[in-house]
This record gives sequence, C-alpha cells and structure tokens, in this order.
Amino acid sequence: MAIDIESLIDAACTEAGSDDFGAPTWREPLEVLVDALDREAELNDIGQVMVPGDITGYLRDRLTITAERNRHPEIARTDVVPPIVIVGQGRTGTTILHDLLALDPETRVPLTWEVDHPSPPPETATYDTDPRIAEVDATLEMVDLVLPGFRAMHPMGARLPQECVRMTGSDFRSMIFPTQYRVPSYGNWLLHEADMASLYAWHRIFLQNLQSRHPTNRWVLKSPGHIWSLGALLAEYPNAVLVQTHRDPLRVIASISSLVAKLRQLATDRTTIPEAAAEFAEYIIDGLDRSVAVRADGIVDPARVVDLQFAEFMKDPFGTIGAVYDALGIELTAETEQRMRDYLKANPQGAHGVHTYTWDATELDEAEWRERARPYQDYFGVSTESLR
Repeated sequence: MAIDIESLIDAACTEAGSDDFGAPTWREPLEVLVDALDREAELNDIGQVMVPGDITGYLRDRLTITAERNRHPEIARTDVVPPIVIVGQGRTGTTILHDLLALDPETRVPLTWEVDHPSPPPETATYDTDPRIAEVDATLEMVDLVLPGFRAMHPMGARLPQECVRMTGSDFRSMIFPTQYRVPSYGNWLLHEADMASLYAWHRIFLQNLQSRHPTNRWVLKSPGHIWSLGALLAEYPNAVLVQTHRDPLRVIASISSLVAKLRQLATDRTTIPEAAAEFAEYIIDGLDRSVAVRADGIVDPARVVDLQFAEFMKDPFGTIGAVYDALGIELTAETEQRMRDYLKANPQGAHGVHTYTWDATELDEAEWRERARPYQDYFGVSTESLR
C-alpha cells in the first residue's frame, strides 16, 4: 500500500486547525522517507497503520508548534540557555547519565510526555500533573504488550527523559526513522546528503516552545543522532557543552543491532539482527569517525567537550559524575547527589529485565570491524571489551 503524502498532510492540517508548517524544510526529507517506506520497509498490518499515524503526528506537532509561535511571537525572541548535550553513541551509558543529570533541580531535560505532545506548551503550574502524562504512559504500556522484553533494552516512561531524535522527527531528519523502520536509503540520505543546519533551526524552535511557559536555567539534552552532525549542532548552539560517552564500538554495534531488530518487529515481519547489524555498523563507525575528524580539524573545541569512558562510569558512577560537574563548572550539591544515589538504588541495572546480545548474532567479521574501529579507539583511548 503506497503512502499518500498529501492525504496525511490534509489530515494533519484538519487535526491542527492550521496549514502553516513554518519553513518548508520538512517536505524533502518527508518525501525521501516515504519513498523508502514504500520501497523498502515491507510493512506488516501493524506497520501500515502505525506509519501513517506517526507521520500525521509529526506533521501535527509541527503545525501546532508553528501556530503557537505565530500567536506568541515573543517565543522566537527567547534564548535557549546554552545546553549541555550528551552526544555519545547508543548503548554507551547515555541514558542513565541523562536520567541522573535530570535529577538536578537546576537542570531541565525534555520529558517523554512533553516531547510526544508538545502543544499546548507545558505549564509550570501543572508540569507534574498534566493529563498528557497518563496518556503517554498508557500508550507505552501497549508497547510492552506488542514488544515483550523491549523495556529491558530501553527504559520507557512518560516522566523519563526523551532523546532529541523525537523532537527532530517533526523536521523528518531523524535517526528515529531508520531505528524504527527498514529504510536504508533514507538512512544513507540522512547521513550523507541532508541539510542539517535547518534541522537544528527546528530543534531550537521545539525547545523554545517547550520552555515558553515552563522556563529553565539549564537544558541537558541527549541523542546519539548528534554524533553525525556535531558541526551543525555547534553552529546553532555555539556555546553548548558536549559530553561524549565512549565504549568499545563492537559492543555498541552488537547491542544496537539487537535493539533495532527488536524494535522493527513492530512494523515488519522481515527483520533480523544480521540485517540490522550490516546497516548500523556502517552508521556507527561513520559517526565515530566524524567525531574524531571534528576534533582533529578544530571544528569542535576540546575545551567544550567532556569525554566519559563507559568502563569508568560503570565502575565509579559518582566519581565520574563529579568529574563531569567539575569539567562543566557547575556545582553538584549534596542534595542532588543524594537524589542520584536514591535513584540508582531504586532502579538497579536490570530492574526491567536484562538485555542479552552477542557479537556472533551480528554475523559480522570481528577482525574487519575491529580494524575499522581502531582509529576512533586509538584517538580517544577507548578500551577493547570481551565479545564472548
């Protein structure tokens, strides 16, 4: 069943009560995505319902955010406080780091409920009681039913921090789509042809919307998707501070391949770990190589980056977090540290199940990919882990 873009646009406009999408940067990536979905995704019955709903939802979010901005032009004049951005690849400790930093009362992270339903903007007075929280939690419970075991791979919850890939979905330049769907041509277009400057312009608009009625002193953001476009990120946010997490890339490839294959099961009956590994291993090594290049070329000032080794973080989380705070020049208060300790105690590793994965399941050649990972590992001093 071919996806009719125009009917989805019409549906989104009807739902939003508006036809103003703002800058037209969303159109080309949407067309590339839909072409890939039609030709490559092999959607099952659930996928054929899910995809139009996803696309319509992202279009509606764009419309409603633009409408809010048109009604309140002062939103565009507000500054996005120079954010702290966690830019490590997936499965390198980025999620738990984001969760812990979110416990600092001076910090704000985008929560899942407000990213999934950004309009109307969240209000300070009802931020913890907004009815959208329960709505999102109910939706996530359904994911548990159709994808048993996924929560062990990736924690989910309306009040948990959300990644930027969900925000950038409404510009249709986002790694959320190759993660959810079999769209390799879109993935290659995104990483090698897409204009990422317009993506980060939209990213700023999204954050301005979220903070318009619930201001913050400091944003802490996170997404593996940033690793491929650090230059564009810093062009939009030149005063941002980056935290790059590091882990053996082959362990990252094995874990992400397992996660992607699992997630894609929702929308297609044709998904395997080897297929996901063949696609994502290329993406992952390319992203890591780019992170080396922007350091070596001086595009990213080393003074604006905090490097965090996964092995050290797992061994001594609070020593590592303390070092991150010191490097960022902000205070880790005793109260905040205690909140973090209480959180870890209440949410031990494996609390929602254990994500098991193996390198052998990828069917990739270990020697070949070890050699391809070597420039990154050597540059950042990333240790090699056992794959058995």
